[in-house]
Amino acid sequence: MELSHIRGFVAAAEELHFGRAARRLYITQPSLSKRVAKLEEELGVKLFHRTRREVRLTEAGEVFLGGARLVLEDARRATEEARKAARGELGSLEVGFFSPAIYGILPEILRSYHERFPAVRVTLHEWTSTVQLERLREGKIELGFMRAPVEEEGFLTEHVFVEPVVVALPEDHPQASREVVSAEELADDPFIMVPRHKEPNSFDRYVSICQRAGFSPRITHQGVFEIHAIVGLVATGMGVALVPGSIRNLKRPGLVYRPLKDPEARIGTAVVRRSAHPSPVLRTFLDTLQGAVD
Repeated sequence: MELSHIRGFVAAAEELHFGRAARRLYITQPSLSKRVAKLEEELGVKLFHRTRREVRLTEAGEVFLGGARLVLEDARRATEEARKAARGELGSLEVGFFSPAIYGILPEILRSYHERFPAVRVTLHEWTSTVQLERLREGKIELGFMRAPVEEEGFLTEHVFVEPVVVALPEDHPQASREVVSAEELADDPFIMVPRHKEPNSFDRYVSICQRAGFSPRITHQGVFEIHAIVGLVATGMGVALVPGSIRNLKRPGLVYRPLKDPEARIGTAVVRRSAHPSPVLRTFLDTLQGAVD
């Protein structure tokens, strides 16, 4: 049963005049009559009573009209949804992130994306950078926010958001009253750090900041990797921690953040995808991300 035949029937049924119906469809009257005849043949029933003076629906035509309109509406809706999906306006997107990203650029991007494409369902997965790379390889996520740099074959870094590194201190720490802290003044402090096997880039970056200041950090706690747990331990007085500047949005009683004097104390968040061609929804997400950067 062809949609063109159903459209022809509905137009004729609504106009009750084959000439007007044909003009409405931009076809000739003989073409319309042929479509209706083929539809009647396929259904095995007469849909119209036609005389020289009038055209009216049969009882079968009256019944068929309601269903025919639903078919056309379903076809219209399906067509529009397919076009929206092709434009990246409809569908779903699986996004990975590591915990610091939720205090940085990620919420702004998600908010902007939802405003532009409310029909796209974005599912977020909080994983370490290492796990995100595995999930990207497996095709379980399409995009990941992770610690830069990512220099592995098969992946493409779309953008890197760079921010200063700050130090998280207990509020009664000797350096807490200062506006800016020198890293070397922390040489005797216990450090709370993300385990290297969980976030190697973060670990190596923080250690390099300490080494540039002339010491290797005395790491006493490596059992946690979520950023809120790390600063929570700092707030209890169990040590200090180097963290991205955006983490200052995470407040805790007993905790202060101070900038470092070292101008090279910076760290990046990479937005990473597989090198394969992005899906339409991923393209629209990347466009939104680029807009946030600009």
